[in-house]
Amino acid sequence: MKLIIAIVQDQDIPSLIDDLTENEFRVTKLASTGGFLKSGNTTLLIGVEDEKIDRVIKIIEDNCKTREITTSLLTVSMPGDTYIPYPLEVKVGGATLFILDVEQFIKI
Repeated sequence: MKLIIAIVQDQDIPSLIDDLTENEFRVTKLASTGGFLKSGNTTLLIGVEDEKIDRVIKIIEDNCKTREITTSLLTVSMPGDTYIPYPLEVKVGGATLFILDVEQFIKI
């Protein structure tokens, strides 16, 4: 058995959870915040039998698309100067997956 930890952007979550549960995968949803853009994301914990890992990864790929957004980083050139925002295009979305071996699974 494996534990998939999937970090997904909030806007992809509703359709992803629907598809996972329709395919009879159990999902635990945890709210989290990204460090770089400080935007909301969700961490999913998914317990999966080894032979079903590829199916879960495919469902995640189908629901989590990468998008480009424009944001600004605030920079300062010298102490006491004002902050100058610079527009920056960054890719967001998609998913980050960690797949871990589960030594034991107990459901009480």
